[in-house]
Amino acid sequence: MKFHDVYSYGMVSSSTLYSIREAFPASEGYAEIDDVSHMTGGEAANSSIVLSRLGAQVKLDGNWLGADDSGRRTKALLADYQIDTSRLPLKDGYTGVQEVVFAAKGTRTIFGTYGQLLEDTAWNTPHESDITRAKVICLDPFFAQPASLVAEIASNANIPVVTVDCRHDDPLLENVSCVVIAESYLRENYKKREPEDVFREYQAATGGLVIFTFGDAPIWYARPGETIKYLQPYPVEPVDTTGGGDSFRAGIVYGYLKGWNDDKTIDFAAALAALTCTTFPGVLNAPTYDEVVDFIGAGKS
Repeated sequence: MKFHDVYSYGMVSSSTLYSIREAFPASEGYAEIDDVSHMTGGEAANSSIVLSRLGAQVKLDGNWLGADDSGRRTKALLADYQIDTSRLPLKDGYTGVQEVVFAAKGTRTIFGTYGQLLEDTAWNTPHESDITRAKVICLDPFFAQPASLVAEIASNANIPVVTVDCRHDDPLLENVSCVVIAESYLRENYKKREPEDVFREYQAATGGLVIFTFGDAPIWYARPGETIKYLQPYPVEPVDTTGGGDSFRAGIVYGYLKGWNDDKTIDFAAALAALTCTTFPGVLNAPTYDEVVDFIGAGKS
């Protein structure tokens, strides 16, 4: 019986990343392209690559891939990182999710076909055996029904579940060990609310750890009944912020895999995300465990 450290379920897409010199141009403007890279997109795929770079054995499942150049390239790239993609066969007559990302001086702009995916219902039903053979679950909540199924099965098996960006009233939160909410998600869904009030609603909705991230501003985190703690992110000169959030989530998953306490886990995740943003493309060049440890040590020396 084959086991894996992490079962990752969610979005997998083919991505083309353009590095733009200086700022993103205004309408009808012009910007110089410095570099072009073919990579993966989607929270589940990117977090899986970062986890693999840390030495974790990952099994990835989620939406379908097309039997075309993009699908084959995506599957081959994931295989290069020793990620188990046996649940992601290439489907004839189907075009997988496509994404184009423009990274420009600390920002990113994304164009994609994610909405069409929801209309097609083009994703796999999770296998219980894949979930229960993992030590930690890395869960993208984009596909609501299968995501809830994954979380319920894992919770019943006492396997930690780490997820991201879902509303405080999402039933999914009843079965997760940690939820990471990004500033962009708060702006889109709670723009007229005070973040402290929203944070307390998340604390009331889950028995696990709640984390709010705010870019280069302090990270908030606490468990139910606790006072919010704060951690200042590591200062870096960002080159590619595209995978920053996915890397942070991967760091949280890794902390659960290692059995670390909340403070150590969040500190590690912050360092991992910072380092990932200093290379292009960041996710494909994500740091190793030793590189993250050295970076943390240098920052505290």
